Amino acid sequence: MGNTIMIVAWVGAVLWPVAILFGLWRGIRTGRGPGWLGWTAIVLVTAAWGLGIRAFLWEPETLVVRRVEVVSPMWKGEPLRVGVLSDIHGAGPHMSVARIESIVAELNAERPDIVLLLGDFAPGHVPASERSAEERAAVMETLPPLAKLRAPLGVWSVLGNHDWWYDGEAIEKGLEAVGVKVLENERARIERPGGAFWLGGLADYESLRAKPSYGETLADLEGDDPVIVMSHWPDAFATAPDLVALTFAGHSHCGQVNLPVFGRLMHASAGSEKWPCGLYSNGQGRLYVSGGVGVSLMPVRFLQPPEIAVVTLRAD
Repeated sequence: MGNTIMIVAWVGAVLWPVAILFGLWRGIRTGRGPGWLGWTAIVLVTAAWGLGIRAFLWEPETLVVRRVEVVSPMWKGEPLRVGVLSDIHGAGPHMSVARIESIVAELNAERPDIVLLLGDFAPGHVPASERSAEERAAVMETLPPLAKLRAPLGVWSVLGNHDWWYDGEAIEKGLEAVGVKVLENERARIERPGGAFWLGGLADYESLRAKPSYGETLADLEGDDPVIVMSHWPDAFATAPDLVALTFAGHSHCGQVNLPVFGRLMHASAGSEKWPCGLYSNGQGRLYVSGGVGVSLMPVRFLQPPEIAVVTLRAD
């Protein structure tokens, strides 16, 4: 569906200017102009054509680096630079292997201490079992570029709903094969000279193996080191325990289309509507929601460009 829409967009992008030029040429030859109604229609349709070019063809191919500072009363030790990448939807519209390689290079250029991948590596809603061998190969070929991510404290991930709709275990194996550590209701203690911390990863709401559980993820933590949690869905922030300093989430695409007056058009969940994009606070806890780099449902972004984030977490 997405590829069909892309073809239609490209055809429209080419044919409309041709039609305008042909109409003007014909009007000059016959001496009959389009009249004020005709000119009004031409202006309106041309404006719509320009917006369509931006939304379907140009903006989804851009990339914004968002640099965010989070001050937390719960953080200890030296500041931590967290690289955040979410909702790749590899092999979907606007997300080729070359595109992912360029995104990885941009994130590496920011020199993060740790990289967090927040799920939805797979595109669409069709299970792998119902796709052709070529389609399955195309999806899995978008994972090896992630092996080039560089961060001294490692590259960590959770899975998203699209991964489980596709084949969560295949995506997990593909990620681990390229050095990405996947957490599902698990945690890891990250040691560093500037102060250790815990990193937890929640299971996805659509996981076939488990449901997201803070109790399981953070059970019997030793010491008082600060805690960071990854969740694909921002909804998990509603039940985050007080000991979690910062939660990272994706899923929302920041609405993907953000219209003046009307606001964000896409709400992927109740949590995505409440916390659609950016930084939020609840007591001492913080949440950062990434807009991601891919597209879902429609191959379009408008006033909500793809993003990677570098979040610097520091003590209050």
